[in-house]
Amino acid sequence: MSLLEHVDASTNLAKNNEVQLLIFKVDAAVSSPYYAINVFKTREVVESKHHHLTLIPAAHPLLEGTIVLRGLQIPILNLPKWLNAELGSEQKKASNLLICDFNGIIIGIRIMFAHRVIKKNWSEMHAPDSYRLGEDGLIINDTRLDDGSLCLVLDYEKLLADVVPQAMVNIQESPDNIQNLIIPDKLRNGTVLIAEDSKTAQRHLRQIFANANLSYQIFNNGKELIDYISSHPNPSSIPAIITDIEMPEMSGFTVVKKLKANPETKNIPIIVNSSMTGDNNKRE
Repeated sequence: MSLLEHVDASTNLAKNNEVQLLIFKVDAAVSSPYYAINVFKTREVVESKHHHLTLIPAAHPLLEGTIVLRGLQIPILNLPKWLNAELGSEQKKASNLLICDFNGIIIGIRIMFAHRVIKKNWSEMHAPDSYRLGEDGLIINDTRLDDGSLCLVLDYEKLLADVVPQAMVNIQESPDNIQNLIIPDKLRNGTVLIAEDSKTAQRHLRQIFANANLSYQIFNNGKELIDYISSHPNPSSIPAIITDIEMPEMSGFTVVKKLKANPETKNIPIIVNSSMTGDNNKRE
């Protein structure tokens, strides 16, 4: 499958409220949990032993160093350590590097091995409240594999914010960027609705809206947002909607499709806020 065909397939999955997940483990223990990442965010898996790791002085403890892959210098993040699963020297030699693309930022994360790729409907992805206790949770949702095994989806935005903060929006710049911005009355006097499942992204959005002195309401997934709008007394008064693409219960693509199909909401401006990348995804 060509790159363009891969992108088209991934985008069509999201539009149908489906997702392809790469399933992996961070250590070799049979009892260790399975983890998942959207295939759309991955580039390839390479064997660690074939790539020289260059150390970076005074780097973050989770930043192991960099490798050079096809002319690109790629930082390698120690995902097992982030998850309190320290690998021994022999395990590190046997491990793999998952090369990912987060909105144009190329990052490698250390994993033990890739298990397989599965397809799931977002309605099969769940976000138990226990994952949302506090601001520092590492897990945002889960699903079940065919054999009943639990598979956890991590908050990769938090990993990036912790280790490679330049990969995230610089919220400190936002006050200066909006000083001379003319804000329409409908936006200034209304409440912007936001669907976002990542606690890290939620925190950044809160800071941006606080800097702009604008009212907002955050929902943990697209279904909660749509349910709220369905009971709203005057949906056309909503000044704008911001939605992530990857969310449990209902994807951002499905949110947009439902809003555009409803005469009361079809004219509401919608902003897609996502770490998913690719020209085709942006076009959709």
